[in-house]
Amino acid sequence: MALKRKIAYIDLTTGEIQVKPIPVEIRKQFLGGRGLDAYLLYNHTKKGVDPLSPDNVLLISAGLLAATCASATTRTHVMAKSALTGLLGSTNMGGFFAPELAWAGFHHLVIRGKAEKPSYLFIHDGEIEIRDAGNLWGRSTTETQWAIREELRDPEVKCLVIGPAGEKLVRFANVMTGIKDSGGRTGMGCIMGSKNLKAVAARGTMDIGIAHPEEALEFNKRFIDQIASSKVNQTQGTLGTPFIWGATNSWGGVRARNFQYNQCEFADDIEPERLDEIATETMGPHHMAGCFGCQVHCRARYKLPSGPYAGKYDEGPEYTTLGAFGAMPDCRNAETVLTCNYLVNQYGMDNLETGAMISWAMELYELGILTREQTDGIDLRFGNDEALVEMVSRICGRKGWLGDTLADGGIPASEKIGRNSFDYLVQVKGMNNLHSDERATPALALNVATASRGSDHLRSRPAIDLYHLPEEVLRKIYSSPVPYDGPLSSDHTVYEGKPWQVFWQENCYMAVDCLGICKYHTVFLGPTHPNFEDWAKVIRYNTGLEFTPKDIWDVAVRCNTIERMFNLREGLTRSDLKKGDMLNHRYFDEPCRRGAPGVVGRYIDKEKFIRMVDELYEHKGLDKEGVPKPETLKKQGLESEPSHRL
Repeated sequence: MALKRKIAYIDLTTGEIQVKPIPVEIRKQFLGGRGLDAYLLYNHTKKGVDPLSPDNVLLISAGLLAATCASATTRTHVMAKSALTGLLGSTNMGGFFAPELAWAGFHHLVIRGKAEKPSYLFIHDGEIEIRDAGNLWGRSTTETQWAIREELRDPEVKCLVIGPAGEKLVRFANVMTGIKDSGGRTGMGCIMGSKNLKAVAARGTMDIGIAHPEEALEFNKRFIDQIASSKVNQTQGTLGTPFIWGATNSWGGVRARNFQYNQCEFADDIEPERLDEIATETMGPHHMAGCFGCQVHCRARYKLPSGPYAGKYDEGPEYTTLGAFGAMPDCRNAETVLTCNYLVNQYGMDNLETGAMISWAMELYELGILTREQTDGIDLRFGNDEALVEMVSRICGRKGWLGDTLADGGIPASEKIGRNSFDYLVQVKGMNNLHSDERATPALALNVATASRGSDHLRSRPAIDLYHLPEEVLRKIYSSPVPYDGPLSSDHTVYEGKPWQVFWQENCYMAVDCLGICKYHTVFLGPTHPNFEDWAKVIRYNTGLEFTPKDIWDVAVRCNTIERMFNLREGLTRSDLKKGDMLNHRYFDEPCRRGAPGVVGRYIDKEKFIRMVDELYEHKGLDKEGVPKPETLKKQGLESEPSHRL
């Protein structure tokens, strides 16, 4: 059954491989996926380890429910000390790899050391091989996956791979599976590259075994009906995640020209409806696809309609792509956005970080902080589509002074460029902000500042705060599975009550990351989507483990705390602009300049923001500096960590 999936410890330096079961008591404390990875990272890395050294541990996992009868349990998690931030490195992706890893007998891989030459792992039905990848080095992410399938003579092999960016140690290189499923954030592809690990391939035919199969199937039918009937998922099934960008841009909630504006004007060519037309024209009316076990089908398939890569197949673009290569560099051409999407997918780079770095450089260039000599003659102004595409390739290949500089990430690049360049870098904990603008939404600003892996919309974002739901509806959502009688407001511009919403969402997202469930099947964009009560049933029917909704909440709180403990050990402090829970000064000093009447002129009140952080810390059991209190650690059973129990 699912609980019989193993953990493997793999030393690439020595070639030693050790396989162990995962004790049930560990499951009860951390479930699996991201939560158990956080425990393993804290226990198997030493304080201050160089992210690119062989001693940094790379963790790859499937959630507890991967490959079971639970809907959309497809997420793969990758964790290590980040090459980009020096703090928690963590990324999550959909696709088909996690179920294959589970069918192959494993839920967690703990990888340390460095292979003497380019290598890849092949995991199949309880066996693990370290194989030569010399013929794969230098290949794109797609080429690598097809080459491995041909070598293994099995088209059903699923792979996690890096592209040329990971090989060249671009600090925000990502991990890819399939055409576009990417673990983009925090540079996990760079960690794989530092270990000479080109790929992890999985093929499994082992039975999972379901504890209560009839109940599991019946409950999943209701689960699917709940997901498929929601308007937000029906919209995603038609337009994909770009619909979120279109809606957000319309009222003025996106970053444009780095952070100068909060709305991208005259952007008809990159609106979701236009992108849907291109996908329909190139792939036909049935161009939407989905991940394993998912009914939403939120990704488009398309061929580039024109330009130097005309006819190339790709998938997406996603919500983040439109910001990274559209609004932020002010390039409002569909061909440009789709081309950049294709390139980062093939090179294996985080689209968000890539677009943000180039857009930041564009602002520096227009301000005269970057010179034409430093750009190697490139006219790096906003709206220059050719310059944008060229810089994507230069960063991947570390070509030229600027390409090499930007490939190291924002903070190192700002230190190299100097001249107040850091002031224009919109980042938290060394990771660039999402392309959204949170100056009109205090709850979302708090989420961005305090997320565990750096600026983030997938760790604690209360996106439903923008829906203006009645207070009684909010009360129903945010008072379960633990009671809450504090303030709540349907007004997204107020500060009161927002820390609890961020805290609740943080635990919600951690729970599903432990289980391996997609966030689009949770209270992320859909207030009626599955919740803690549903997950307790899903766990019982599929694994036989008995959890109450409150038990799952407690697991999530514990896992979030241990991520905090790791960050604190590696240098996080509350107010530090480079390693803290703090926003770039532009949130406080520069009001929004475009958008709806309720958006124009908005900025984050710094005093109120600081009070929000104080309140969030109280909910999390932290002291004023953001450190877990002794009684918090004891209550959560973390007072003896690292315990090295697994």
